[in-house]
Amino acid sequence: MRSIVRILGTARELWHLYLGIIVGAVAIAATALLMPFVIARATDVVVSMVGGKGGTVTTLLWLAGGLLVLSLANSVLTNLTGYWGDLMATRLRAILSRRYFRKLLKLPQRYYDNELTGTIISRLNRSITSITDFLQMFSNNFFPMLITVFAVLVISLVYSPWLALLLIIIYPTFVWLTALTSKRWQVWEHQKNEHYDIAGGRFAEVIGQMRVVKSFVTERDELKKFGDHYNDAVGLTGEQSAYWHKMDTLRRAVLDVVFFVIFAIIFVQTAQGAFSIGVMVMLIQLVNMAKQPVTGMSYLVDTTQRAIAGSHEYFKVMGEIDEPNNPLELDESGAAQPTVEWREDDPVVAFDDVSFGYGDTTELVLNDINLAIDRGERVAFVGESGGGKTTLVNLLMKLYPATSGTVEVHGQSVRDVPSELLRREIGVVFQDASLFSGTIRENIAYGIDDVTDEQLETAARRANAMSFISRLKDGFDTEIGERGIKLSGGQKQRLSVARALLKDAPILILDEATSSLDTKSERAVQAGLDELMEGRTTVIIAHRLSTISTVDRIVTLREGRIDEIGTPAELATTDGIYAELLALQGSTSRADKAKLARYDIVR
Repeated sequence: MRSIVRILGTARELWHLYLGIIVGAVAIAATALLMPFVIARATDVVVSMVGGKGGTVTTLLWLAGGLLVLSLANSVLTNLTGYWGDLMATRLRAILSRRYFRKLLKLPQRYYDNELTGTIISRLNRSITSITDFLQMFSNNFFPMLITVFAVLVISLVYSPWLALLLIIIYPTFVWLTALTSKRWQVWEHQKNEHYDIAGGRFAEVIGQMRVVKSFVTERDELKKFGDHYNDAVGLTGEQSAYWHKMDTLRRAVLDVVFFVIFAIIFVQTAQGAFSIGVMVMLIQLVNMAKQPVTGMSYLVDTTQRAIAGSHEYFKVMGEIDEPNNPLELDESGAAQPTVEWREDDPVVAFDDVSFGYGDTTELVLNDINLAIDRGERVAFVGESGGGKTTLVNLLMKLYPATSGTVEVHGQSVRDVPSELLRREIGVVFQDASLFSGTIRENIAYGIDDVTDEQLETAARRANAMSFISRLKDGFDTEIGERGIKLSGGQKQRLSVARALLKDAPILILDEATSSLDTKSERAVQAGLDELMEGRTTVIIAHRLSTISTVDRIVTLREGRIDEIGTPAELATTDGIYAELLALQGSTSRADKAKLARYDIVR
């Protein structure tokens, strides 16, 4: 429960709604509690009139009018407080969702290497929904009821200490018995959530790669895996629910016995003259009002447990360590935006004794990398798949921190430079064009404010993309679908080149964007890349020998270490990796093709 209180504390801007709900709950309880007193008085008047001992119809009508006023007030207050509760829950959901998304944007790349996208989304929906559903139910229904119960206990104490004692015993006993049950319930709930997360993660992957699923005819397998997780969740729910309801039956049986004793005391004491008929009716109503929360306690506890489980998951994500110098972290601190004195002389990029390993493993992916890249130089990395080519550019962009050594850009260690300022110096064109749903305009101008049509057209023309954009009915305002699904591979890559051109960063990283394209598309994209590389310091993860042959220097990597550095002409005469690739390029044998594939090289 502390975690839910913690969530309420983090959303202090909703204090006026919290206060309104509290005041409303007190007022609802007051109107509800006054009704039994009015009914008791009316009952005594009726009994008196039937017995010929006095009383008037006018008195009864006034009492009935009082009941009407109280009932109407109760209805208005209940709905007003319910409105505040709904508003609070929705606004809290918005606050928690924004903070969750903000946190995800602040987390380092390493976090996403270990999490499925669908799992992250599933966790967001489940944890925040369970929290807000509980608070909505609690504020709209149970909180007013709890205040009523407290008042009932006080009133019962005035009329009969024994009644008050029995009522006081009921609640802690019920909560204690429920807490014993909850320990096992929580274990099952966590197990179910794991199945939901895995199923949700796989669901998102399959939907995002439906063409692969269909081409390999794996619909049955995917459906079976997805269904198996839900079947396991159903099985766990059966055990969980059977145990919960068995224990709930026992708890309710104990309560029924206690309430039997309470009603028996009221009836006997009334018969003995301790209470009037009106007081007896009032006490019965008050006891029933006190009984309501107990009978609904199972639902409350069930909802509370889901909220507690959800809040644990929420705070687990919120407790992850942020990426150092993240732009959002700087915004939250309120500090002035930092500046960097970039060095103008060479080298532009430098790796100084850099080693790197993923996670907690002691195995290093990169070992003792020393490399300097000058202004305007084009450098290609060549090596076996998994040999550290992509890792090098990830370190350059500070997606991961180097295990040891220093990576420098413009003479500044990337460890010390704010991520935003560093990444604004670097443009990237990925091998798989990374586009978003929306328009062509939004994708080319991604991350850049106040882009004019003239700037868009210039970038698109230089990227050789204007030829197909101009043929589209809506031009730059054409919707391209999720991940640009409505465009061809060549068209998507030309948009990603245009995006990098518009960014106009002095350092360029190319995870060679033409390796998976047909010849015609490759020519169009390569023309854009040539335009993009002009005058920039370019780092290329090479996948085509034709690209490698045009660079200034080649860096070959073997088992995470630099094997050779030199111009294409120099390395062509050695016995190294590049010379081997040149010898293999004309071969048609299966073994030689396999060797090329091992180096991520396509013909």
